[in-house]
Amino acid sequence: MVIRNIKSEDYTRIIPILSDWWDGRNMSLPRLFFDHFQNTSFIVENDSEIIGFLIGFLSQSQHNEAYIHFIGVNPKYRKQGIASKLYKLFFEEVRKHGVNTVKCITSIVNKKSISYHTRIGFSIVPGDKEIDGINVHSNYGGKGIDRVLFVKEIT
Repeated sequence: MVIRNIKSEDYTRIIPILSDWWDGRNMSLPRLFFDHFQNTSFIVENDSEIIGFLIGFLSQSQHNEAYIHFIGVNPKYRKQGIASKLYKLFFEEVRKHGVNTVKCITSIVNKKSISYHTRIGFSIVPGDKEIDGINVHSNYGGKGIDRVLFVKEIT
C-alpha cells in the first residue's frame, strides 16, 4: 500500500469509480481539486489500484482552518484503517501551516459518514433545523441541498 499526494492525472482514474463506491449515487468532483490542492490531498494505492483518497485544502479566508472536501475508500477495503490514515496525514500536513481547526460536510442521507466523523472526534455544528434528530444547515450545498457540518480541533 502506497500513500502519496494527488496528481492532476489522478482525476481520470478517480471520477469513473465514484458512483460505484457510493452505491450508485451520482457523485462528482471537479478537476480543479486535483490541479490546485495537491499538497493537502492524498491517494492510497495497492498494486496501482486506487483504494482510497482524500481531497482537502487550507482555507484562504480562515487562516487557522482547513477543509476536507471529499474522502473515499473502496468498499472492498473499508474497515482497514485507510480513512484514518488519510485523516491523520491530512491533519499532520495542515498543522505545519498553523491550522488547528478542520471542517467538513456530509449529506444527511450518509449515516455511515455521520457516524464515522463523530466517532473520530468531529462535532456536528448546530444548524438551522433537524432531520432525523441530526442538526443540518439548510441550503448549504445549494438550493434544497442540506448538509451536516462538522468541526474538529486538532491542536
